[in-house]
Amino acid sequence: MARIIAGVTSSHVPAIGAAIDNHRQAEPYWQRVFRGFERSKEWIAKVKPDVCIVVYNDHASAFSVEMIPTFALGTATEFPIADEGWGPRPVPVVKGDPELASHIAQSVILDEFDLTLCNKMEVDHGLTVPLNLMFGSPKEWPCPIIPLAVNVVQFPPPTGNRCFNLGKAIRKAVESYPKDLKVVVFGTGGMSHQISGQRAGLINSKFDHAFLDNLTRNPKKLTKLSHLELMREAGAEGVEMVMWLIMRGALDDKVDEVYRFYTVPASNTAVGHIILENRIKGAKKALAKSGKPASKKPAPKLKRAAARAKVDRIRS
Repeated sequence: MARIIAGVTSSHVPAIGAAIDNHRQAEPYWQRVFRGFERSKEWIAKVKPDVCIVVYNDHASAFSVEMIPTFALGTATEFPIADEGWGPRPVPVVKGDPELASHIAQSVILDEFDLTLCNKMEVDHGLTVPLNLMFGSPKEWPCPIIPLAVNVVQFPPPTGNRCFNLGKAIRKAVESYPKDLKVVVFGTGGMSHQISGQRAGLINSKFDHAFLDNLTRNPKKLTKLSHLELMREAGAEGVEMVMWLIMRGALDDKVDEVYRFYTVPASNTAVGHIILENRIKGAKKALAKSGKPASKKPAPKLKRAAARAKVDRIRS
């Protein structure tokens, strides 16, 4: 049986992609951003997912104002890199998993989530930048990628609650897939930023940190945020964070926060990143490997100390 083992969130700032493509990671402006993902690369190299589902938004590359799907699932064998005005980014073509993607489509649509199926689709920085941040710059991406594009550009975008429930439906679909696969779900975009208008340059770190806290501990609270609240607190483009809720909905109710990183600015955007692992299955697996019986009632102090040791947070 396939299973979702973890979720990752990451900003997808296009300037980060430009810094990578032009080998500027060591410059003072960018050093902190890229150092923040060093442990993430180590983590995903150890986890070795068989497939990643990457939730992102298209930036008028595959779609335009002429056609705006709310949710578009990539079911193709591969996804070429889009030319966003200065040529395609020099990154590998994204290889898909059409068999798993088609299975997810069938399960999710029969669960009454209407998806647009894309058998041909180019992908842009919204998807490739998070892949770079997690996998570096390999000659080929280390596993197949299933893109899930979400409309957060043209009003009305889907609600956070709808996104959270879509994540639950995706989890159900993955767990009904017969192949033994480890799946990691990415939620991308955000955090607080606004790129135009009177509030251009807005960053709300207090809101961002609270969002990250609740993403781990109380995601249902985030599903109640309206579009207006998100835009007021996090800027016009902050609405992208509803995509993080698809990732969170695909995980267990209780998760372990493995790593967190946050910094500002990166091209006038707050960069947020978190790694969450499903707790129950991970604990059972660890116990099975150790061969030791589990304590029925762990001492509260020891339990809190272990939790603190596992969470590694970097805050600006």
